[in-house]
Parts: sequence; structure tokens; C-alpha cells
Amino acid sequence: MNDDAALVALAQSGDRAAFNRLVVRYQDRVYGLCWRLTGDRDTADDAAQETFIAAYRHLQDFRGGSFAAWLMRIATRRCYDVHRQRQRRPAVSLDRPGRPNDETAGPAATLPDPQPGPEAAAEGRELAAVLQAGLLTLPPDQRTALTMCDVLGYDYQTIADSTQAPLGTVRSRINRGRRRLREYLAGQRELLPHPYRHAFSEKASPESADV
Repeated sequence: MNDDAALVALAQSGDRAAFNRLVVRYQDRVYGLCWRLTGDRDTADDAAQETFIAAYRHLQDFRGGSFAAWLMRIATRRCYDVHRQRQRRPAVSLDRPGRPNDETAGPAATLPDPQPGPEAAAEGRELAAVLQAGLLTLPPDQRTALTMCDVLGYDYQTIADSTQAPLGTVRSRINRGRRRLREYLAGQRELLPHPYRHAFSEKASPESADV
């Protein structure tokens, strides 16, 4: 956002209200990234909370540039840290769907129809569950890049800054991730809502997943 820099400067000077405004601004996107990367609500909640704690503690280390990219970089690292910690304890299966009414998990969790009926809403939840399962099959670097681009809507430069990867690498990860996700969905067509099965036909060209 265009006034991120002003809020960060105020927060760095000790203005907690300014930092709280940044939290409110980014909490949904941070949680959405964490949920997509882990596939588990509780893990995502923990990772998102740890992200803002770490951001507040290290705010003086932020030297300018994109605050969103800096914050998402922290979120990605915290997400994997929390997930590794939870792997040492009994965990909820990653095969379970996400939040039943999760508006913060990203655009892929909802249908384009602004006023879907009960049937369309149910199909949207079914599609979101299959998409999430597919995302979890991707390598972490592709999953992160694809989530930030196609779910959270960040541009390539912000993703490159967040992941500290060259632009060419980001583009390659997104394209490979889209291709692998399409291949996964083609293999899971029987789990997709009926209106979406043709779109993910096994006969679809893999290149059609690229942009």
C-alpha cells in the first residue's frame, strides 16, 4: 500500500497504533499464505501469529523497499518453522479441507459469482479442498510462488523480493507449479465439482496452464 512506509516509520519510532494498522492491513493475506503452505488451520494460526511477533521484534531491521515482501518472507520462514515443530507432535491430517467458512484463505476458496446459491457455494468449497490438496503436492518453492501469485495476487517482483529469488526463477516456479497443479487436478477429476471437470481434462495441454 502507498502509505506502508509512513506507518512503518511511525511504528519504528515506537507508535504501536501504527504497527497495529499494519497488522490489520496484512493479517488476512499472511494467514492466507500460511494456510495454503501448511494446509492446517491451527498451524497457519500459529505461523501467522509468530510472523507478526517476529516482524514487531525486528522492525528496526527493515530498511525500506516493499514492506509486504519483507513480511511475506518472514511468514514463509515462520510457516515452515511452525510446521516442522508440529510434525514432532500428533497432527491433523493435511488431507482435511480448510476452514468451513474461510474467506481469508484467498480467492481460490470462493467462486467468481458474487452471490452464489447453496449449490454453487458447495461446489466452491469442494473445488477449494481439491485445489488445496493439489498445492500441498508441490515443492515448497513452487507452492509459495504459486500461492503468492495466483491466490494472493502479488506481482512477480514482490514474490522475488519475498523469496529472494531472481525474477526468472520466480516465473519458472510459477509456470512449473501451474503445470503440476493442472496435472494433479486432471488426475483427480472425479473429486472435482461437475462444472469444473472439463476444464481439467487429462487431454488438456500442459502448456495451457502457463501464462
